[in-house]
Amino acid sequence: DDTLKEPDMLPARFPNLLVNGASGIAVGLATNIPPHNLAESVRAVIAQIENPDISLDELMQIIPGPDFPTGGVLVKNEEIRKGYETGRSKLSLRARVHIEDGANGRKLIVITEVPYQVNKAAMLEKILRLSEEKKAALGCIYDIRDESDRTGLRAVIELKRDSNAEKVLAYLFKYSDLQVTFGVNMVAIAEGKPVQMGLKSMIGHFIRHQKNVVTRRTEYELKQARARAHILQGLMIAVDNLDEVIALIRASKNPKEAKQKLIERFELTEVQAQAILDMRLQRLTNLEIEALRKEYADLLKLIDKLEGILGSEKKLLNVIRKELQEIADEFADERRTTIEGIESSPAEPLDETPVPEEAIVAFTHSGYLKRMYPAFYKKNPLPTYEEDPKEAAQYLFTTRTDETLLFFTNHGNCYPLSVGALSECKPKDRGQQLSGVLAGLEDNEVPLLITCMPMSDLARQPDFLFITKQGMIKRTAAKDYDVRSRKFAATKINAGDELLCVTPAETRDDLLFISRSGMCIRFALDTVPTQGRISAGVKAMQVEKGDEVIWAGQLGEKDQMILLSERGYGKRIPAMDFERQNRNGKGVKSFYFNRNGSNGRYIAALYLAGEASCDLLILQSQSPATRLKKDEIMLQGKTDRGLPYVMAILDDVVTGVIGIEEVQG
Repeated sequence: DDTLKEPDMLPARFPNLLVNGASGIAVGLATNIPPHNLAESVRAVIAQIENPDISLDELMQIIPGPDFPTGGVLVKNEEIRKGYETGRSKLSLRARVHIEDGANGRKLIVITEVPYQVNKAAMLEKILRLSEEKKAALGCIYDIRDESDRTGLRAVIELKRDSNAEKVLAYLFKYSDLQVTFGVNMVAIAEGKPVQMGLKSMIGHFIRHQKNVVTRRTEYELKQARARAHILQGLMIAVDNLDEVIALIRASKNPKEAKQKLIERFELTEVQAQAILDMRLQRLTNLEIEALRKEYADLLKLIDKLEGILGSEKKLLNVIRKELQEIADEFADERRTTIEGIESSPAEPLDETPVPEEAIVAFTHSGYLKRMYPAFYKKNPLPTYEEDPKEAAQYLFTTRTDETLLFFTNHGNCYPLSVGALSECKPKDRGQQLSGVLAGLEDNEVPLLITCMPMSDLARQPDFLFITKQGMIKRTAAKDYDVRSRKFAATKINAGDELLCVTPAETRDDLLFISRSGMCIRFALDTVPTQGRISAGVKAMQVEKGDEVIWAGQLGEKDQMILLSERGYGKRIPAMDFERQNRNGKGVKSFYFNRNGSNGRYIAALYLAGEASCDLLILQSQSPATRLKKDEIMLQGKTDRGLPYVMAILDDVVTGVIGIEEVQG
């Protein structure tokens, strides 16, 4: 009775572990027992008491599966039996849903019960996020709202007109918390150690536990009944010899002497003698004497009954069965979780194949990649270079998640990356750093060209041109870059050289190379042979020591070049002024410098395509960028020395020139 000893056993009168379930983690151990229906659990225990050899299939006719307090639908499959047989399985639990007709011809997916341990608000939030992410499959979701009130749970997913509600529901079962997996791991402490047990084993342990509990309780009650009967037996003797007992007590000098005389005269025990001395005078009335006799007779019957329980296992089991039934009669309720076969469930799961989605991919000047939803980008586009040079897009693609980005870097490597592998973000988010998404990216390795297309389209793309700072050029078919690797060599680079740019040969136009010192050479594209992926290429321009190529690419007849020196002198040269030469020559001067260097000693170059209007930003090391219209730069020939357009005083030199509309993709 926990007054002298600490109890180490919970005397539960029903299979608490099975009915309420349990979940927990310990050192090297974990348990996850699903809850069950009280009435079914009690019937199963009684059935196993009556037939210890009952089979698992017979037990499952009584307990077909777990019964979760939140209801829902349990998918009927072999996992239920496996869990009851081995103690381990994975159950599929679905929300209870139905489809209604809404206003304006719209279908409503109505959720009235959620799976066990699923938060309703979090579930609806995830469905909303899925509807934004998976536009191709869930773009038909018009609205999601929670209509729950004091009468019960009700969440509604409203679909657009003419939407296929069954297909949407199937997709939600597959990708949202409308369907979850409950991992059954029935581990419990049995006889002092953890045991993985099935349904029959768990019920068997409960029956043994109940036998122990009822036996201990009966032994305690028998002990108490015998002690009380012993006292009543002494009181009966006193009542039957009342006058003599009173005279004996009155003749005694003290209680101790009276007790001893009672023991000797009537052959009583000390307990009985003390009870006689403690008895109040009112117990000597006729009514109280009859009550004593009745209590004694009842105790003798109780003792006989308790001894019968302890002496017969059949009677012991009958007590357990009766007490279980009393609990069930008082507290049992109807099953809340229904069990349905997959064919009768609301919808079949969809195929795992990802649904291609539209996406906007940007690579910013600060070196971050962003994958954005087109709708979000349309409302909040990235800033221009003039507004925010770091966050402006250097490359911008309207693409799909099943297409591939190819990153060609200055180290001569190529990194394929699926658009779908990029994390989605909002335009205002920073995005993902290149080193975080391109495995094996080396120090100081930056992309020179980023293309985006399905890999199957590579064979139809123009050849790639690889140009180095020391005047090498290599031409390779695009199909050679259909390589299934996270990183591979795009070209070979000679020692002491560095890749300047990678560009597709989209036209048959000539190639133009311009060096830092103002030398230039123009030659026909056809003079460049097509070579393999890992070759180093051929010589395009003889570059003198201390000089390097700063710009190279194809030049159309209507194109123009802007050349600008570090002292702020510049000019605009039409394509016709660059004469065609043989490949592998030193070239000719395109910018004449004064001997004293007053108009500069080296240049930067900007390509202007055709007659397109393009504003320029002239960048300086210290002063803010200067913005000019293209036409503000005067047309001059190769032999001219340029005109001053910005003040480059002392170390505040020009560092570059860019077109502010220059976003590639």
